[in-house]
Amino acid sequence: MTSMVAPTINIAPFFYGNNLDKRNVADQLNLACRETGFFAISGHGVDEKIIKNTRAEVVKFFALSIEEKLKVERPPEKVSRGYNRFKDRSLSYSIGKKSPPDLQEAFAFGPNEFNGKDWVKDDPSTAMLAPNRWPKNPPNFRKTLIEYDSAMRWLGDRMLDIISVSLDIDRSYFSKKFDHQSSVGRVIRYPAEINPAEPGQLRAGEHTDYGTVTFLRGDPVPGGTEVKTSGGEWVEVTCPPGGFVCNIGDALSRWTNGHWKSTLHRVGNPPTGAPKIDRISLVYFHSPNHDALIECVPSCIGDGPKFKPVTFSEHYLDKVMKAAHARLNAKAKDATKQNLNKRMSISGAS
Repeated sequence: MTSMVAPTINIAPFFYGNNLDKRNVADQLNLACRETGFFAISGHGVDEKIIKNTRAEVVKFFALSIEEKLKVERPPEKVSRGYNRFKDRSLSYSIGKKSPPDLQEAFAFGPNEFNGKDWVKDDPSTAMLAPNRWPKNPPNFRKTLIEYDSAMRWLGDRMLDIISVSLDIDRSYFSKKFDHQSSVGRVIRYPAEINPAEPGQLRAGEHTDYGTVTFLRGDPVPGGTEVKTSGGEWVEVTCPPGGFVCNIGDALSRWTNGHWKSTLHRVGNPPTGAPKIDRISLVYFHSPNHDALIECVPSCIGDGPKFKPVTFSEHYLDKVMKAAHARLNAKAKDATKQNLNKRMSISGAS
């Protein structure tokens, strides 16, 4: 497996430099997003202590007994809230590809201001407004991850500043699309591989992300993020010290009429003979409001839009339900408890 450090953009000059500096950063981003959709950022301004503390709390949470972790298991509607048990989803189903369950366990959370009052369980359009499921232990877990969420949301908004300049659109275009954003934090443990994986089984199957920009900080150990190049080769991408590996998601690709690439990526298994150690990843999916309309921005229309307008929740749920249920025909409506119960009574599926 070929390994490479993601092309790194120092974004600090955009905020502290002159107009030429701003344009240079914006042009670097535009080039990276057109060529691969993957890059790394430095000079981002996020306090490294927040990242360090978050990782420490995540390790403590995953070290709890399975009985303790299941007290905050994600809802039966399979929205991204709470604990995902080991091998409970298969990401490649989101792109129409069957594969064995992914070799990971995770905890997911959304904006903490969503208290559940606007979540209607039988209305998939509100699924992204579901409340968080915070564990009682570790004692500082909730506080630490909320602090992480605030820092990463702030970074996502800074990236929108750069994106707006890159796309030659007014920053106000995105303002009302992110004023009750549905960003999701997902912290993941990839256990040390003691037993051989099934044929085609990975730590995370190949997929594209669904939102605008994904920020990743993963342990620098074997078995990490791999990107599919235009030539069809899988390349492992490593993060520069103190930076974040980033990739754009489907929403931003659709906003740019496909000019910016939402690139296929996956998390591979450690090679034979590699140290048998866990890998911890902190992933933040910066995403628009659940009801934001995703349609081509004016500067990218060219010969006409390539995609039909769609709300973010419609696009997100159609993809995430396939991964969550490991069914190629899963749809957004499967997020409803009524449909979940109907399937269970027919097939006995969970």
